[in-house]
Order: sequence, then C-alpha cells, then structure tokens
Amino acid sequence: MFVARSIAADHKDLIHDVSYDFHGRRMATCSSDQSVKVWDKSENGEWHCTASWKTHSGSVWRVTWAHPEFGQVLASCSFDRTAAVWEEIVGESNDKQRGLSHWIKRTTLVDSRTSVTDVKFAPKHMGLMLTTCSADGVVRIYEAPDVMNLSQWSLQHEISCKLSCSCISWNPSSSRAHPPMFAVGSDDSNVTYGGKVQIYEYNENTRKYAKAETLMTVTDAVHDIAFAPNLGRSFHVLAIATKDVRIFKLVPMRKESVSAGPTKFEVQIVAQFDNHNSQVWRVSWNITSTLLASSGDDGCVRLWKANYMDNWKCTGILKGDGSPLTGSSGQPTAMSTVVGSSVQTSQNALNGMTAGRIGKRAPFAPPLRQLTSPKIYQHPAYY
Repeated sequence: MFVARSIAADHKDLIHDVSYDFHGRRMATCSSDQSVKVWDKSENGEWHCTASWKTHSGSVWRVTWAHPEFGQVLASCSFDRTAAVWEEIVGESNDKQRGLSHWIKRTTLVDSRTSVTDVKFAPKHMGLMLTTCSADGVVRIYEAPDVMNLSQWSLQHEISCKLSCSCISWNPSSSRAHPPMFAVGSDDSNVTYGGKVQIYEYNENTRKYAKAETLMTVTDAVHDIAFAPNLGRSFHVLAIATKDVRIFKLVPMRKESVSAGPTKFEVQIVAQFDNHNSQVWRVSWNITSTLLASSGDDGCVRLWKANYMDNWKCTGILKGDGSPLTGSSGQPTAMSTVVGSSVQTSQNALNGMTAGRIGKRAPFAPPLRQLTSPKIYQHPAYY
C-alpha cells in the first residue's frame, strides 16, 4: 500500500519539476516563481526545506541532481535561455549551522538562444557531464574537466535536432558493448513531422554523436522520455510520454562488418496505453526497471508492470490529491493492488510526478489548488 503525504512547499507559482537525489533522502523542486528549493528527509520521515533561493530570471522548467560522488551538485534550466550549476557548501557542524545549507552558483551556461527545456547529468561512468536541450532544437553536452572546479565547463558537443526539443534521457547502461547514447523528444505540435523521438549514439572513430534511430511512429508532441535502467540487458527499453504512454524496445542489430556508422536498431513497440485519456506529462522508472509510473491531465498517477510474458498492464492508480481512485470498473482501485514485496518501488519511480507546466506545458496530476504543494507517494517496503 502507498501512503500519500502533502508538503507545504510555499512556492509562489506552479511547480514544474521534482527531483530526488541518488539515495532518495533529498529532494529539489523548481517553479515558475524562479526559485529552487531543497528538501531533506528527517529520521521520522518528514520533509523539511533546508534551502530556497532565486535561481533564474524566468520560469525554472527542470532541476536535477548529479551523482553524489561529485558532491552535492544541482543543475537547473529556465525560460531565461540559461542553465545553471549549483553546489552546496558545507558549513561548520555546530548547533547553529547544523541543518542549514548554503548553495552557490558555480556557472551559468548561456549558449542557447531560446528557452532551455531540459537538463540532465550523464551517467557517472562518463564523468561529470551535463546535457541541455532547447526550444531552438539544439542539444548541448558540457564537461567539467576538473571535478574539483565546477566553475569551468567546456562545450563538447552541439547537436542540431531540427525540431524544437522538450526532453532528453541518457541510456544508463555502463556496458562496454553499448556506446554512450541518449534520446531526445520534441514537443513540436505539427503532426505532419514524424519522428518526434531521436536516438543519438557516440562514435569512437569520429568522436562525435550521430543519429542512430528516429522513432517515426511518434508523431504527437513528446513531453517526457525515460530510458529504463539496463541491468545487463542486451537491448534498451524507452518510455515516452505523449498523448498516451508508449514503451519501446530497441534491439541492436549485429553489424556485418566494422563500420564507422552508428548502431542500427530493431525498434519494437511493446506497449501503448491511452488510459489517461489525456496528455501524459511524466514517465519515470523504478531502479530495477520493473515498474513504470506516468502522470497525465486526468489528474492520476498510474503504475505499469509487465508479467513474465512481457505483457504490460496497469497495476495501480492514485489521484493527484493522494486519494485512491474509486468507481472505475475493471481498473485497480487502490495502490494496494501493486505487486507485493518482490517489487520495491524507489522514490525515483515517481520523480517529477507532481510537476506542472504552463502554456503549452499545461498543468497535470494535482488539481489546481494543489499545484504549489508536491505530493509524495511512499511504499513502506522501500524503507
């Protein structure tokens, strides 16, 4: 069973993103009030705001954590056309300063000419690298040559996708058999342009990223995209949030000869759900890639799971205000229907499920009165 808790976030406008750190003990939120807030979980399970500051001069769309081996580092991106990197400075551990954190801006990335719509750190085995995508259709990859000096970032790659970019996701696989790879989604509303999801792969010979695949069947605006944790699989699994929820399998095709070109994939759509009956705004995997969470304009968070036959179905529904869904025939009516102790859903599985958008990025899961208060869903088996 899941327990829902409300947090009085005190954001003055819509919350656009919620992000947990690697351990799930810290949380960051960002909002159209141009601020980022950092929350720490206490021993009794309560969340407390330990830092709040103005980060940009426009709406802050996304916030994300770096891997903790690089320290306590956040990145944010905004409508003001910039992305920023923040680092927490640890004060003296006396009684007065304990529990207080001081975040300072290490750098501002100003290469974009339009709104920066998403920001993601690359998998840690690649080093400290940061990726942004913008409404100008360009993906930019930055690297910090010296992880001890986060004020220095160099632009390593600039990739034109030719369509307005809305979201990015890195393939987390650390296998040597899988070159670095990321997917980018577009929220371009023109359905005549197919292929709203593009896959890019790093080529060791050219030392550049090249387009490996375009998902031509995705013709509607893409709001979110997420690679599943790989866990040693030979293929990749990708979830997409558009007018419905879609799950794709990308199977690398064996090369006949050693060539300089990117890997070709056999693209299979393994699941497609329109249960939200509305736009879907977020998708997120649990740490074992056995459970997918999605949220949409129907005001619900839905959980999806595959059985041993690889058939996906909905295993749980929760309203945005935290109450279980009732009266829907043939559908789960409470989160207690989620599979038992063998599946432990990490908090990251619901990362960003309470976020909202404005304009083209319309608000979703929570009702309007709840949009400035994030909702936390917790599975007791996880703790």
